[in-house]
This record gives sequence, structure tokens and C-alpha cells, in this order.
Amino acid sequence: MKHISILIPKGQFSIVNIAGAYQIFNWANDMFFDHSRKHLFEVEFVGYQKPANDAEGYYTITPGKTLHEIAKTDIIIIPAVHGDLKTSIENNREMTQWVAAQHANGAEIATFCIGAFLLADTGILNGKTCSTHWGHAKELQEMFPEIKVQAENIVTACDGIYSSGGAYAFTNLIIYLIERYGGRELAIMTAKAFMIDIDKNSQSVFMMFNGQKDHGDALVLKVQNYIESAYSDALSVAELASHNATNRRTLERRFKSATGNSIIEYLQRVRVEKAKEILEKPHQTVSEAMYQTGYNDSKAFREVFKKLVGLSPFDYKKKFVRAEVV
Repeated sequence: MKHISILIPKGQFSIVNIAGAYQIFNWANDMFFDHSRKHLFEVEFVGYQKPANDAEGYYTITPGKTLHEIAKTDIIIIPAVHGDLKTSIENNREMTQWVAAQHANGAEIATFCIGAFLLADTGILNGKTCSTHWGHAKELQEMFPEIKVQAENIVTACDGIYSSGGAYAFTNLIIYLIERYGGRELAIMTAKAFMIDIDKNSQSVFMMFNGQKDHGDALVLKVQNYIESAYSDALSVAELASHNATNRRTLERRFKSATGNSIIEYLQRVRVEKAKEILEKPHQTVSEAMYQTGYNDSKAFREVFKKLVGLSPFDYKKKFVRAEVV
């Protein structure tokens, strides 16, 4: 039987992560017992004190154990935290030190969404891959450059460390863990009971592109703004360089350094983000989205769109435009 410690951090935390994990793991545990007459998990809330309150006073949870009462655990669940992340990290140093000690003692760790920032502070993630909410992936990578952040992944597993993407993606990680410890059949049963889309592996379809603009390079910012206003035009790197009194090589180097994207990649991302907006409108077609965003080759449009979004333009439209109710 695996002991699961669901942590209750100081500050603002995701009550949905905490309560959802407790409910789903225990449901799977009951089903496992019904079939085998053995329990798969022992699930406990673990916090600094009893009771534990969130910083805003909205929630009160009474942990079964405090950190100091857990000598050994098998699986640690770190929920998402909210508010200023640096403050959350600082306020939870005692907890993350406990996590590091338990990991050294053989515990596996699962972190949900931006709970990854707490785990990253331990150093355990250094050199490993990790998921987090797509909107915080860049910040996580910058704060902890030793980590290999996988912005597109819903679930990442690396050497006994498990992480999930944004918001309700934590349910996919729970199903992954249930399959790991209880088998595929139990995972499918649990996914069906909670209506969780099993084996979902990419959050690219939910990502919204916002160009990196806090880099301080005025030339690059000018080019970014121009691309975002003229994305449907036939733009070339050489012309952008010429219009800004520089050469192509210098512009490409500065642009990549400032934004993390090449100029062509940036243009593709801007165009695809605009195409997504068009496709989300009920009466706009895939062809209209293609032409309005500067593409004339349907094959090239489909390939770029699917590479960045994870779905074809047609499938994206089908997913996000509600069918007419008759």
C-alpha cells in the first residue's frame, strides 16, 4: 500500500487540487479494494499545523498529520499555489526542505500546475524535465534555468518526479499515477467515473501566444509590433532589417536573444494565434482563416498550425465552435 501525502502549503493554495486529488485517489482505492480486498493507497492531508487555513481565510483544512509527524511517505502531492510566487517559495521553505528529505528517502513526487515552483526551489528538478501551466512556463524557466520546462506537455514523468500542466490538467496526472500504481483497468474505470479525458498529452491547444516584450531592446520591440500589425502581409527578414537600418544577421541574432524565437517563428506564432481567433467564430471558415493570416498554401498553413497547436485547423474549429442545437 502506497502512502500519499497531499500537502497543504502556507499562503494561497488550490483547494480544487487538494480536494480533487483526495477524492479521486480514494475513489480508485475503494474500487481496487472491491476487486482485490486490498487497499492500494492510504491518502492523508499533511500540513504545517492543524487546522490549516489559506491566506485569504476562505478555506480551512484539518490535516491528518503535520510534516513532523510523517517519518516516511511514498508519494507527495504538491498543489498549485497562488499569489506572488517568490513569496510562496519563501514562506514554504520548511515544507520544500521536508519534500527534499523525503525524496532522498525514496518518495516520488507529483506537482500540479504552478506547484512546480515550490518543487523547483528544492533543486530536485535540476537537469530534469517538468510541466507547468503554459502561462507560467517561461517564468519557471527563467527563475530555474537548470530545469527543462516542457510547456506543451500535460503530463511529464522524469525519474520519479511527475508534473502536470495548467489548472484542471492535474486530473490527467492523477489518472496517470493511478495507472502506474493500480494498472490500466483501474485508470480507465476512474477516468470514466470522473469524466476525465484519458491519455490527453498536450496543452498546446489551450496555449495563447503573447510575445516576450520585457526584454528592453527597442529595435526588437519595434519589429515585434510591426509583425503584429502586418502579419497578413508577405514579410521577409531582409526587408524588416532594411526598414530598420540594420543587417539581417544582426536583427536575427538580437531578435532570438530577446524573444526566444526566430523572426520566422515569431511571425508563425502571431499568424496562428490570429487564425485561432478567426476559427473560434462560428461563421468563419478554415480557408478564410488561412487567407486572412497571410497564407496562400493550404498545406503549409495546416502544417504550421498543427505543429504549434497540436490540432489541424479543422479539428480546432470543431473543438471550439459550439454546434447548432436543433
